[in-house]
Amino acid sequence: MTATPVLSTFYQHSVADYWNSEQNPVNLRLGEVDGIYHHHYGLGEADWSVLEGPEATRRQRVVEELHRLEHAQADTLITNLGPLRPDHRVLDAGSGRGGSSLLVNLRHGCHVDGVSISESQVVFANEQARMRGVADKVRFHFRNMLDTGFETGSFQAIWNNESTMYVELSLLFAEHARLLSRGGRYVCITGCYNDAYGLPSRAVSQINAHYICDIHPRSTYFKELAANRLVPINVVDLTAATIPYWELRAKTHLATGIEEAFLEAYRDGSFQYLLIAADRV
Repeated sequence: MTATPVLSTFYQHSVADYWNSEQNPVNLRLGEVDGIYHHHYGLGEADWSVLEGPEATRRQRVVEELHRLEHAQADTLITNLGPLRPDHRVLDAGSGRGGSSLLVNLRHGCHVDGVSISESQVVFANEQARMRGVADKVRFHFRNMLDTGFETGSFQAIWNNESTMYVELSLLFAEHARLLSRGGRYVCITGCYNDAYGLPSRAVSQINAHYICDIHPRSTYFKELAANRLVPINVVDLTAATIPYWELRAKTHLATGIEEAFLEAYRDGSFQYLLIAADRV
């Protein structure tokens, strides 16, 4: 039997190339604070005092504050996974450098599998698990979230943290529904464009170009969840809660130039930051 290739389209190759070579300080410097490397944004009120005080330590204060907001976002996602036991198995779909997976294991002690189409991220994340002494329970794999190869019904929970915009939702949710046990929980935090606004705004198009992604309309999430036996139990608009993160980041040495596009899109209503939790029925 011939194994299915992990990367099956030119687009997937381009995304993998991007993340294999990515060395953005806004990801790496923040992870150096405590060894938890995230690839997502932050939530909550920012402590603006980090921009004041001694200039010699200002950059470190900024890094620590942005990382605190990242942790708050991860904590929000993990809380919505519901009660998990050490014998449970969970999946991080689009696991990046492994931060969320490590935090889920730290909180619940459960088995975590992370999948990514970036081989360099998989190597990095597995090394982080080894250094923390949890490699027996937290493992990262060079696999495609649309076709993981894992056993049907083998997971009690699955999440996507800002990774759904790289795939077709119909294919993604079909695979998640296959992998989840009945009653299992799916959670995603994602940016989506607001159908009520119309077509994607200029700012949303700028975000797409910056990250080589394709932001989906809000309605597509709910249509494809319903089509794949995933029933939403909690939907939270996090847009207002993420704006302070972007406002702070825009004023720091870690700004990448995309901050104003995010802020414009959030403020004009064309872009929303949502948490969706759904149960497999």
